[in-house]
Amino acid sequence: MGNIVFRVCVFSLVLFSGVALAEPKVAIALHGGAGTISRSVMSPAQEAEYLEILDQAVELGRSRLLEGVAGVDVVVEVIQLMEESPLFNAGRGAVLTWDGQHELDASIMDGETLQAGAVAGVTTVKSPIAAARAVMRQSEHVMLAGSGAESFAASVGLEVVSNDYFTTERRLQALDRYKSSRQAGLPVAPTSKFGTVGVVVLDVNGNLAAGTSTGGMTGKRWGRIGDAPIIGAGTYADNQSCAVSATGHGEFFIRYQVASDICARVKYQGKALETAAFEVIHDVLEPVAGEGGVVAVAPNGDVAMIFNSEGMYRASIDGNGKKTIAIYGDGAAAGASSDG
Repeated sequence: MGNIVFRVCVFSLVLFSGVALAEPKVAIALHGGAGTISRSVMSPAQEAEYLEILDQAVELGRSRLLEGVAGVDVVVEVIQLMEESPLFNAGRGAVLTWDGQHELDASIMDGETLQAGAVAGVTTVKSPIAAARAVMRQSEHVMLAGSGAESFAASVGLEVVSNDYFTTERRLQALDRYKSSRQAGLPVAPTSKFGTVGVVVLDVNGNLAAGTSTGGMTGKRWGRIGDAPIIGAGTYADNQSCAVSATGHGEFFIRYQVASDICARVKYQGKALETAAFEVIHDVLEPVAGEGGVVAVAPNGDVAMIFNSEGMYRASIDGNGKKTIAIYGDGAAAGASSDG
């Protein structure tokens, strides 16, 4: 009897140890905008800067997920890192409107509850993605816009800054070029339509979350709002299908409800995540000249980073620990692809 008890105890100890030591399955994918991105217009130094922040962001996200932080909060933390980088069209470094101001948009969605929050056209909220989370958690609404959104953000203690906090010399020059082209009747650079940051995650509890933050289009007017703050267009998350964040020419992503369409194909047609994302980006958007891309994650830890533009700043670590960091659209991972 004593020998049997000993064996049972040893087996239980081994089983318990195996469970304790097993690393939970988490996954993350993120983007920093899509568009005309080629090696011919990017110096090695610029490329290195982008690769560094993409790597920093994806590693931060995975480490926080492994610590057990809820997916929604990880999405906010990683996007805030990118909002604070002048390299991206979100937060500090956002593009300028025709009038030389910044109007920022963001949204977030919790795949477990389908709760969502968004802000649009804010000008003084330092972190639009934090404001979007606050709308989701601390109000009865889904989207707040303009001065109302700013008043709400201030009322819940979010940091408020002057509008010129977001300004960089690079964006001032981009606005000058845009206005000069428009006033001369010349075609404008396609990059004026693109640029967003977004993050999708699978957390240790098996919950999905997605978030997106942007400064919109260079030279935009009349309070234009793109797809980034619109649930179903630029952001969507549902534990029963996938989480998606989009970047590109927002008008097309709104018309074709890109994020929710991808998740619907997974949920109702049983398609693999990458297949569903490819179909929407290439078979639906491309024929109508809708340019851009998405990052997405599935409940099993699969990730997809699909785009039809020349490039997309992107990084991911899937549920198996495979890490990818890339910029260009030639199939080359400009950086790292490894099993972590």
